[in-house]
Amino acid sequence: MRSSRASASHVVRLAALIGIALMLVGLSVPSARATPLLSADKPTLAPMLKEVLPSVVNIKITARQSMENPLLQDPFFRRFFGLPDEQQPRERQSQPVGSGVIIDNKEGLVLTNHHVIAQAEEIVVNLSSGRDIEAELVGSDPETDIAVLRIDASGLPALPMADSDALQVGDFVLAIGNPFGLGQTVTSGIVSALGRMTGTEGYQNFIQTDAAINPGNSGGALINLDGELVGINSQILSRTGGNIGIGFAIPTNLARTVMDQLVEHGDVQRGKIGIVGQTLTDELAKAFDREVDGGVVITKVMEDSPAEEAGLKAEDIIIEADGARIDDMLKLRNHIGLKRVGDRVKLKVLRDGKERRVTVEIGDDEASEAGGDALHPKLEGARLGPIQEDHPLAGRAEGVQVLEVAQGSPAAGAGLRPGDIIMAANRQKVTSVPELSEIAGGGSQLLLHIRRGNGALFLLLQ
Repeated sequence: MRSSRASASHVVRLAALIGIALMLVGLSVPSARATPLLSADKPTLAPMLKEVLPSVVNIKITARQSMENPLLQDPFFRRFFGLPDEQQPRERQSQPVGSGVIIDNKEGLVLTNHHVIAQAEEIVVNLSSGRDIEAELVGSDPETDIAVLRIDASGLPALPMADSDALQVGDFVLAIGNPFGLGQTVTSGIVSALGRMTGTEGYQNFIQTDAAINPGNSGGALINLDGELVGINSQILSRTGGNIGIGFAIPTNLARTVMDQLVEHGDVQRGKIGIVGQTLTDELAKAFDREVDGGVVITKVMEDSPAEEAGLKAEDIIIEADGARIDDMLKLRNHIGLKRVGDRVKLKVLRDGKERRVTVEIGDDEASEAGGDALHPKLEGARLGPIQEDHPLAGRAEGVQVLEVAQGSPAAGAGLRPGDIIMAANRQKVTSVPELSEIAGGGSQLLLHIRRGNGALFLLLQ
């Protein structure tokens, strides 16, 4: 009896949901591309999807993976069986499968995720017709997980990109991709939340949806009921590796900005405003005698930076950026990091208890960075620059940050690691790349005093 009541209740809820959906569809104004969802006797998305599906493609990559038996790493095991001291790893080809979206049929541009093609030696786009086309990697940005491919083919269908800022929680959306390599699959749901961030790394502004997204959907399309692209499916939250109703897509407005830079430059040129800050906690707010719920307090303004030119000062509290509430340093970093060099950001700040409006132009940070090979032979393979705003020691240490270290490079061999802070060189304090360059150019030996995490060490390069 309980089971039949549950079934009846389920039917009632389902009927109500369909009724609401039909009312919403009836109230909406379809675009020129949209096809009515109502046929003579039943609601259907089939006419619209018939136009959309050819724009969503499968992506195959060829990569090489090391095949090593863990037992063969044991020296005793190797001696027992008379194997040589060094095992030559075998390699095999693999073809992980992801998804992509054709967004420019004239240029043959395909949007997908960085993580889909990150390990690729060759990339093949598989069209809905079954045709395979070798793809060229135009550019890829791991910070936003966006990659752009180019294929040489004519007559390709392209998916129009909608304004993702117009999305609202509750809007109906469809996810299209290639889950688990099964082939093109469509799932439906709603926009569950906007502006989601799933971690502290990269730049994120995700659309959250309950439309089923599974492994293989990465790089696929999230579309609205007008058949327009609103997001690129990127991540899921799951304890099992499968869908549990929490998926994340990169909004098209963010994807379009990154795509434009990748097409124009081959990479993304991000800027800075030149501040170091930290999240304003309740304790800090009391210490500053401020009644503020969230925000970012500026701990340092870099010399000759856009922030200094705009008049920002240490102890200013940033509470809004372009009208959006700023709760913490991560949200501010994401907001600024998703803008291009030359863009402007409008900040609302508190200074001495009074609100101020400050407009800051995003500046180019490349001038203050340098490759290690220009400073010292043993620094080759490292990229050095100012301490980044998101570094744990920002505002608490002075020096030059090691931004990147290439594997197998002289810098890696010397013991440098990404995130290291060079505080002194040859026993002289260092606060900028030019200062380090001047000291390092004075001789073949270089003694670096480095801050690493909560510890410190010396590295002698000679």
